Amino acid sequence: DVETKIVDADGIPAEWQIVPGARRDRVLLYLHGGGFIMGSPNSHRLLTVALGEATKMRVLSVDYRLAPEHPYPAALEDCTAAYNWLLSEGIKSKNIVIAGDSAGGNLTLTTLIKLRDDETPLPAGAVCLSPDTDLARADESFFENAETDPILADVGLFWWIPAYLAGADPNHPLVSPIYADLRGLPPLLIHVSTSEMLYGASTCLAERARAAGVGVILETWNDMPHVWHAFGLHDMTESKDAIARIDEFVKRLFD
Repeated sequence: DVETKIVDADGIPAEWQIVPGARRDRVLLYLHGGGFIMGSPNSHRLLTVALGEATKMRVLSVDYRLAPEHPYPAALEDCTAAYNWLLSEGIKSKNIVIAGDSAGGNLTLTTLIKLRDDETPLPAGAVCLSPDTDLARADESFFENAETDPILADVGLFWWIPAYLAGADPNHPLVSPIYADLRGLPPLLIHVSTSEMLYGASTCLAERARAAGVGVILETWNDMPHVWHAFGLHDMTESKDAIARIDEFVKRLFD
């Protein structure tokens, strides 16, 4: 019963996912994870449709360009272009929420920063699921949590970041949003597990955002895998609970 349609969002391939009863005037712009090197609307469709069902929003899932063929800033350019396309289609910024997981959580934050710097009207809020906020890997707990992170503790970790950066500075705020000036960003919801390699940097990002005056809700779970929302979508109580929390956050944005 879900309507899916491939669209050209000003040159950026994307997919509309419209669940029964979704409001036509509200859009969840979703930026998938995959370490900047893999993933697509196909790989994340079960998760994004579940988010559409929970929030009753239309979902636009962006098929941004991937490294190593298209390193930074290609993905960021595509994500900001897709957002601007929504505005050109008559969707009001106050009716858009940007969301993403892992690398897509990074792109969610960097897209917000780029839009703010370009003086583009910002969305109502953003949702970051296990976001990768520090590609410089300055947080000491990153490798300490490797023993409890079966998803990220892999040798691939040591090549996909260089593949995405292609020589770019990992400390640049549009690469690692933890180093950015976060003032003026819309409300953020951040989900992360205490056993993830990204836990420390995610909590630090939340602290820096609060210090910059951003409304932040940081919700943590114990002993959950990276982006457990998708891995346990129809089986794990924690996954269902996390998606329900996202729905609550989105509803508050529109109250």
